[in-house]
Amino acid sequence: ITCLDISSGGGLGVSTSTDGTMKIWQAANGEIRRQLEGHVYDVNCCRFFPSGLVVLSGGMDAQLKIWSAEDASCVVTFKGHKGGILDTAIVERGRNVLSCSRDGTARLWDCGKSACLGVIADCGSPVNGIAVGAADNSLNLGTPEKAPSEREIGTEGKILLLAREDKKLEGVGLQSRQPVFLFVGSDAFNCCTFLSSTYILAGTQDGNIYQLDVRNTDAPVQVIHRSGAPVLSLLPYRDGFIASQGN
Repeated sequence: ITCLDISSGGGLGVSTSTDGTMKIWQAANGEIRRQLEGHVYDVNCCRFFPSGLVVLSGGMDAQLKIWSAEDASCVVTFKGHKGGILDTAIVERGRNVLSCSRDGTARLWDCGKSACLGVIADCGSPVNGIAVGAADNSLNLGTPEKAPSEREIGTEGKILLLAREDKKLEGVGLQSRQPVFLFVGSDAFNCCTFLSSTYILAGTQDGNIYQLDVRNTDAPVQVIHRSGAPVLSLLPYRDGFIASQGN
């Protein structure tokens, strides 16, 4: 099993696996409700849209798919990445979604027209994880070189975090596509998340969890190191966060 998510209401769970399948299950008792089939090879990531009725997934087949949790149909398939998709993010209510890939790019997609709205970043190194959040007001997110498409919904004032294989954690203005900061860590970054509009977290392959202030990323607020095992996922929880490691 490579990824899990729970619907906003808490009723349904979704899981993805290296066997190429996805399952939707009843969260209360673990009963399998639907099997979602359509990806080839490993499915790496899944998440429910805020509605709780639709699921976004990405796989090693470089395809991003949107599924109905109710009848298991695949509603949309996005193609454009040249390598396996490693993580996804949903912008606001989900008119637009984001994906990152082994091909080094992060892309913004329009769900309604099932089209790519643009490459947000091209890093030249696999992007292992992404997170999108509202940026602190004092942050300069840059200005777009050309006016954003009217199909771009909810990208203004947002920053996209990129956890990169080349030991870099990057912040990019989602609407401007301009770099905001670049932080170099001790090893490949596997995952990242927002704690607030100012504080972010990112985890590395050699077991470090960096807490950074987006307004000044020169030095971390703190570095947490419990073991040398890879930090695989991070999730804000109450006043702190949950981390999973490879041990």
